[in-house]
Amino acid sequence: MKIGLRAAWLILHVFFGLYLRWKVYNRERVPRTGAVILAANHASFLDPPLVGTALPRPINYLARQSLFRFPVLGATLRYWDAVPVDRESGAAGLKAILDRLRKGGAIILFPEGTRSPDGNFLPARSGVGLAVIKSEAPVIPVRIFGSHLAYGRPHRFPRPRKVIVKFGNAMDFSAFRKEADTADKARLKEIYQEVADRIMSEIARLKPEPD
Repeated sequence: MKIGLRAAWLILHVFFGLYLRWKVYNRERVPRTGAVILAANHASFLDPPLVGTALPRPINYLARQSLFRFPVLGATLRYWDAVPVDRESGAAGLKAILDRLRKGGAIILFPEGTRSPDGNFLPARSGVGLAVIKSEAPVIPVRIFGSHLAYGRPHRFPRPRKVIVKFGNAMDFSAFRKEADTADKARLKEIYQEVADRIMSEIARLKPEPD
């Protein structure tokens, strides 16, 4: 891990521990090396760093491609190995994601596609299913509890609310990937959505540990 990233990791680790009283469960389920997709629910700007800081390995984050045009911000995003994504050009974003996975990277994807306005789950979008089928990476479901209360859409600054990050068991999509090799276009769309729905269902099944 780069020195700057390590420093940021330590600072966030302290902040999350002292201010949010966060708890992390089952991080050992995430492989320490090699490609992996971390699929999490999304209700706050805190979600990406919460998941990334919970793990001892570098994580690739997604960022709007337009943000890379700003000199300082762009340099920071590149240093953080952020993946540029253009919502107007889904193919380019998918290629960038797959490139990182082929290089053995870990990447966070949010099946809902956007932040939930109230902390409740939104329907899964098929885009995450497409990324899963096109890659060979294992998929780890991740559920984040409390981030909406800590820093949801209505709040301008993070509040001291307890947050939990829990990692699930790896999901096997080999049967879907095999079927996709010979499926027609209509069936492919169904496969992508089925995969996305299964991931969201698995995220929902993760429950907080008792105090």
